[in-house]
Amino acid sequence: MTITRRHLLQTTGASALLASLGQQAFAQAQPLETARLITGFAAGGTSDTLCRRVASRLQPDYGKAVVVENRTGAGGQIAVTYVKGQPADGATILQTPTSILTIYPHIYKKLPYDPLVDLTPLTIACQFDFGFAVGPAVPASVKSVPEFLAWAKTNPAGANYGSPAAGSTPHFIGALLGKNAGVDLKHAAYRGTQPAMLDLLGGNVAAVSGPIGDITQHLASGKVRILGVSGAKRSRFAPDVPTFEEQGIKNVTHSEWFAFLLPAKASPEVVARANAAMKTALAQKDVIDGLGTFGLEAMSSSPQELTELLKKDTAKWAPIVKQIGFTAEN
Repeated sequence: MTITRRHLLQTTGASALLASLGQQAFAQAQPLETARLITGFAAGGTSDTLCRRVASRLQPDYGKAVVVENRTGAGGQIAVTYVKGQPADGATILQTPTSILTIYPHIYKKLPYDPLVDLTPLTIACQFDFGFAVGPAVPASVKSVPEFLAWAKTNPAGANYGSPAAGSTPHFIGALLGKNAGVDLKHAAYRGTQPAMLDLLGGNVAAVSGPIGDITQHLASGKVRILGVSGAKRSRFAPDVPTFEEQGIKNVTHSEWFAFLLPAKASPEVVARANAAMKTALAQKDVIDGLGTFGLEAMSSSPQELTELLKKDTAKWAPIVKQIGFTAEN
């Protein structure tokens, strides 16, 4: 299945029927007293920003009050596990990068949740690319990813990078960059990209692999340089930065989605109503523009389209994880 922005924003066939049912249910149902959006990452990052932008648009029709809760830790697992145990009444909604659902099953022998059993897919929320950036710990003469890898090879003590979580897409992007170049890049996992960026700015870590929007907001400091982006083409949020492939780096082209999900066994009526509310929120101009400032391309989907995407990406990452050789026990 090929997922494109146009494909996701258009709803046909069964998706149109679901949207129609959702709109009817949305119009007829009374708003929840309180709805909660749960993210597994720290305040100030892209995940938190998405939740807060959408929450503002879910009030007061979906919920009289819509609050965001940051349940950080274990690379996002704490948030997923928490939502798994909540009532499937639409009052608790998980927002997560899809890598927590598609990569983690390959690296954790005892993952405390089964993504396709314990959760109900609701909608994709946005798509984004990753950036690879360096800070004050790396000489100003280093201006590309190959130059960073060459520097790292001759400076093994400083050959490190941070990412928002162990086992996340940004973690594996850094690992692939090092592996393909024969460089031992040491990985440091953080509770979100923003803590990693603070260490980058302080010179405590050489580089950071993370969502492009988490990096671009720090460019004004003059201490951060983005060396490359992970998308198939240049990011409109960093048009002067070449892709990895443009720099001669093959097989490290990856984008990711944020998605909203409900606990398992949510009724069709609850799913339809929540999906319709989310689609309406994500289509608002202020939400689209607001997410754009953080490098996020707003979009939406039917629950079935999100389910298919999760299955496809889960299969895609299996051989990549095997190539890298990472497990949670490493």
